[in-house]
Amino acid sequence: MMDAERPDPEDRMPVEHLPADATPKQVADVLARDACVVLDRVASPDTMKRLREELDPYVEAAGAGVDEFSGKHTTRIGGLIARSQTARELVEHPAVLGAVRETLSHSHNFQLHLTQVIAIGPGESAQAVHRDQWAFDFFPFPQGYEVQCNTIWAMTDFTEENGATRVIPGSHRHPDRQEYKLEDTEPAEMEQGSALLYTGALYHGGGANQSDATRYGLNITYALAWLRQEENQYLSVPRELAAELPESLLRLMGYAKGAYALGYIDDLRDPIEAVRPEFAKKGFGELDQVRERLEGER
Repeated sequence: MMDAERPDPEDRMPVEHLPADATPKQVADVLARDACVVLDRVASPDTMKRLREELDPYVEAAGAGVDEFSGKHTTRIGGLIARSQTARELVEHPAVLGAVRETLSHSHNFQLHLTQVIAIGPGESAQAVHRDQWAFDFFPFPQGYEVQCNTIWAMTDFTEENGATRVIPGSHRHPDRQEYKLEDTEPAEMEQGSALLYTGALYHGGGANQSDATRYGLNITYALAWLRQEENQYLSVPRELAAELPESLLRLMGYAKGAYALGYIDDLRDPIEAVRPEFAKKGFGELDQVRERLEGER
């Protein structure tokens, strides 16, 4: 890692907020400029309450992190497609998927990357500032080529005191492998039911919880479908449950080709045939769409 040149405090940008009914293009435009944006009150408090009721038993049964990055006062659980109907609904939330589709439109397809509850407990210190796309073995993706579009849903209010996610708006244009400090960041404060959207190139980190209550966030991330998922959805979701899920969610989970001729089963079979044969499509398919996209990029 390299020490970063400290951003001038006068040049720091606040986190922009948009209404829940903002268009996908409006959201994507802010993401292109800042790499982060908050959609206010996308889900109701009742939805967040239901999510907590479904997932609290798993959070309570899990242990805290074992190192400073994961958080020694922070609990993380995944496998949410299998564990929560409400989480499945939020994974496919149209406002989020529309923005993700617009932001990652330079690629053939995108898929669910991970699902995780992050419960930051009282006394937790601030997480190291990082880029989520470093999970891809620190590969130096070209600047401006986004490979992820992520969300953190506020299951409780996010405040600076209770550990709101810290971000550096505009840092997707900064050099890779920089080291930033807490004072270089801004808190993404938001009300319960709001969602922070950010790209994989944004420098960010969990905030320090100096309150007496746990901050609950739902982290759902999406990545280009030709990259490996951080959370293996095929193994996280039991086959018997997958066989009952709708086609749209299955394809988002990865039961779809990642690009033309990428990810098929044996004799060119559609990946979804493994769990829902009735939804299968034949052959490679979609070559005309690929040609049209490539022609448009010339």
